[in-house]
Amino acid sequence: MPRRLQPSVLSNQAYAALKEMIGAHRFDPGARVNVEALTRELGVSRTPIWEAVARLEHEGLLERIPHRGVFMAVLTLEKALDLYAVRELLEGLAARLAATRIKDRSIKEMAACLETQRELVAAGDVVGYSKADFDLHGAVYAACGNEFLREMLEKLKAQMRPMGIHIERILPALYQDHLRLYEALAARDPDRAEAAFRAHNRFLMQHIRELLGARGEAEESGSSEAPGHATPGRPARSTQQPANRRAAP
Repeated sequence: MPRRLQPSVLSNQAYAALKEMIGAHRFDPGARVNVEALTRELGVSRTPIWEAVARLEHEGLLERIPHRGVFMAVLTLEKALDLYAVRELLEGLAARLAATRIKDRSIKEMAACLETQRELVAAGDVVGYSKADFDLHGAVYAACGNEFLREMLEKLKAQMRPMGIHIERILPALYQDHLRLYEALAARDPDRAEAAFRAHNRFLMQHIRELLGARGEAEESGSSEAPGHATPGRPARSTQQPANRRAAP
């Protein structure tokens, strides 16, 4: 007789599946998440889905609005700046540690990831690049050899998932940042590695400040909805852009 799955197993599976969907940019920031459709897609009852939603809400990735439903959370540009300020310091430390501990196999894997990124930049595939970006950053976290630091960075990176910003025009610069980081790690140079990773974060922070400036100008001009802004249940106009133009770098 087949062994029946325990409810906790189904809940964990639903959580993993839903989090993978979020990681793959299935839902735009502020977009509604159809729970009924998910139960049909995953072949489970509502209970495991709602338990998964509760966990993801606790992690800041989803938001439940009474009488309206479940929505993808929205990470404001202001909060994104705060997150990047913290990430700059932690990623700098991770890169410094990784430079002295990274294995040859990891260097080869990073090189392959960079080749993928180069192709994605050439194709203008923002969502694909974002996934490869997560892979590269994760490789550095794994190579740092400090599990506490790695855990903090993985959690911080996940919290950036609800951020959807237009990065297509800066993809080549982001790729060059990664290339400089790779070269420093391959050379086992802690100073260069830390500097490269911190510079990468500062560049992204500057891009966000420019977006904030543009939004402020739009608001001053009388626009009722500034570019790059969204609230759960009411996507910003910019979310109507092709999905492959918006991602969290």
